[in-house]
Amino acid sequence: MSADYINAFTRPISIQARDTALVVVDMQYASGSRRHGLGAHLARQGTLADAEYRFHRIETLIVPNTQKLLASWRAAGAPVIYLTVGARKADLSDAPAHLKTFFQVCNNHEGSFENGIVEELKPMPGEPIVAKNTMGAFASAPLGEVFDRLGVKTAVYVGVSTNNCVDTTAREAADRGYGSILVSDATGTCSDRMQDVTLESFQRLWGRVVTTEAAIGELAQSISAKAA
Repeated sequence: MSADYINAFTRPISIQARDTALVVVDMQYASGSRRHGLGAHLARQGTLADAEYRFHRIETLIVPNTQKLLASWRAAGAPVIYLTVGARKADLSDAPAHLKTFFQVCNNHEGSFENGIVEELKPMPGEPIVAKNTMGAFASAPLGEVFDRLGVKTAVYVGVSTNNCVDTTAREAADRGYGSILVSDATGTCSDRMQDVTLESFQRLWGRVVTTEAAIGELAQSISAKAA
């Protein structure tokens, strides 16, 4: 049973077109496509069915809902930022020990096809792509500098995996004073249980959890309020 009294202390955070970025986390061929990287590795092992939840959620929820969010953020002129994860060196010598094997089976290093962002969610010209080799973007990449350069005070996070790179980056951001919001139906991991537990935990002091529809609606309201 969740301790809801803690949630009462969570900082109020709102979505404002002027200073709220949409951050797309690690939607790469390495682990975001059933036909490449992790998916291809599992297929060779004969265990791709074990990851059906993950890839089905990516294909039916994360990609289409992220497309809707991207369209809304771009139309509003609000910041859009992409994160990628992977080794910087082809020999994986810079990979953290706990991620090296995962990078290896996914062939995930800068310059590889698998390291690239999936075609359905390709960045537009001028949208920053921040490369990291750790789960959290602040540990190995200058995400804070990008936020500050773009005037970002709050970020809305989508992508994979909810309990790893998405959650870790959003928590790191909160610890640095930025508002953090996770989109429940545009993030994904390996099971409903893992997804739900991560989102429930995140709402305890770290930030908000919203749906795609709610995020788009709140963005639109901020624009209407400014115009009034």
